[in-house]
Amino acid sequence: MKLQRKGTRHSHRGVIGVESAIVMIAFVIVAAALAFVVLNMGFSTTQKAKTTILSGLAESSSSLEVSGKITGVGCTTSGTCATTPVLNATAIPIKITSGGDSVELSAATTTVSYVSNSIQYTDIYAGPLAATTEYRSLSDAFDGAASASLTGFTGRQPITGAVASQTSAFVYWSVTSNTNAILDQGEHAVLAVGFASADRPAALDKIRAEIIVSTGASLTVERQVPNITTSVVDLG
Repeated sequence: MKLQRKGTRHSHRGVIGVESAIVMIAFVIVAAALAFVVLNMGFSTTQKAKTTILSGLAESSSSLEVSGKITGVGCTTSGTCATTPVLNATAIPIKITSGGDSVELSAATTTVSYVSNSIQYTDIYAGPLAATTEYRSLSDAFDGAASASLTGFTGRQPITGAVASQTSAFVYWSVTSNTNAILDQGEHAVLAVGFASADRPAALDKIRAEIIVSTGASLTVERQVPNITTSVVDLG
């Protein structure tokens, strides 16, 4: 028989404290798990938003820019220019923008549209000339296009001979660091456009060429043709 001192009684306070601690620990663990899930979802959403924003910026900005004077090849002899002087061809120098990504200019990934006062072509791009050669002049580049039998230039030389059989464009490199069809930082290229006889723009005509690449915004170049009095026409 256990003796109990007078004035004392049984207490369960210690047991209740342990149970409360266990319940509290369980709540803390559940709360921590939920917090981890919420934070993880938040980080995932933030990362997706960041990726979307960066992709949007990349698509909305062009990696190409005009890198100098745009020139035209003027035809001022009435015998070969019909009744009024016209342009046989134009040359648009291009390069990669500061901090921009390299751009592939192969015919499979690039298109060039052309619009003037009277005509519109969705794609006149015949492709690039091999970057194994750095062309010093537009005339040399047209010789290269004729040798490569690019569409519109087979046996044609818009500067010294017959104009293009159909309005076509190609890209050649004036400064290159490799032999591929990709325009990199530090390289310079030229978009050459040769016009078919019936498509040649005259003075005060507005011409626009748009280079559409696989990634990033397109580069649009628009000029108004001035009076054509010389064989080299400054289009600005």
